[in-house]
Amino acid sequence: MTTTSGSAAAEFSRRQHSPLQRLQHVLHARPWLSPLFLLFVAFVSFFIATPTFLTPGSMGILLQQTAVVAALAVGQTLIVLTAGIDLSVGAVMVLSMMVMASLAEDGGMPGILALLIGVGLATLAGFVNALLVTRINLPPFIVTLGSLSIFTAIALLYSGGASIQASHLPRLLNVLGEGFGIGAFRLTWGIVVVVLIYAVMAFVLSQTAWGRYVYAVGDDAESARLSGVPSRRILLGVYTVAGLIYGLAAWILIGRAGAATPNAIPDANLASITAVVIGGTSLFGGRGRLIGTLIGALIVQTFAFGLSQLGVDQQWRVLATGVLVIVAVAIDQWIRKVKA
Repeated sequence: MTTTSGSAAAEFSRRQHSPLQRLQHVLHARPWLSPLFLLFVAFVSFFIATPTFLTPGSMGILLQQTAVVAALAVGQTLIVLTAGIDLSVGAVMVLSMMVMASLAEDGGMPGILALLIGVGLATLAGFVNALLVTRINLPPFIVTLGSLSIFTAIALLYSGGASIQASHLPRLLNVLGEGFGIGAFRLTWGIVVVVLIYAVMAFVLSQTAWGRYVYAVGDDAESARLSGVPSRRILLGVYTVAGLIYGLAAWILIGRAGAATPNAIPDANLASITAVVIGGTSLFGGRGRLIGTLIGALIVQTFAFGLSQLGVDQQWRVLATGVLVIVAVAIDQWIRKVKA
């Protein structure tokens, strides 16, 4: 009888919600729905504005351009889920890229060894950030703001500001720029690697205890600690895994750009954070899914690519990105106020 009464009360409460409140509940349960709708609107709008936008060739280029940002956004998502933020993503990637390229340049070192050292260095950079956050208790914003400058300076000093062209690198470091065609639609192996990264990390976050702990720490670190969750070790793992992913993004970037250059993707930090926020992951931690991040990365690159095809100036593209971020955060704030 009590159960029946409770169900009736819940049903009555649900019916009392306005359509807007019901939408709020749906988005709270599935935060990736709103960016998916935005992506659909963007595709339709750009197709109407320029029919060449949805051609197989254009879509292949769009996916190739999305690959690096999407990879970086995976690591950024892990950190944002713990209520942190990483401003050093681009610097870590560039440092890793320049080290692996310099070591392997003109046969100086076997490609596989150079790759492992470069990815290992990025992982170490993430571990250093983690130590500063967990052991010295510094805010992630301050830690990564400082390491952004440090890693950028090291990359420039190490490389001397010079680029290394693909012709001076072993095939292994360039292989992710190669690919295969499906008709006029072309995919690179870098895109395949990004999809694998998303698949593995999505499984880890949704199907393992470590993944559940990541959400718990982001939702309320103190409550998680009191419940027996090893919060510091989880944060240590999150930043270290993020560093590993940045190293893989460096490998993808070499293949995509056809060179290793210290000035690659200057807006990588903003683009990765934008993808995460637009994708529905809350900046306050504890809520979000990698599928939303992938959609967010596609939205960022779709706007950039579509506006470029329309001949819109770079300044207006940056403006559009800024507006997207503010709107996404405002929607997130509204969704967080959901009431039972």
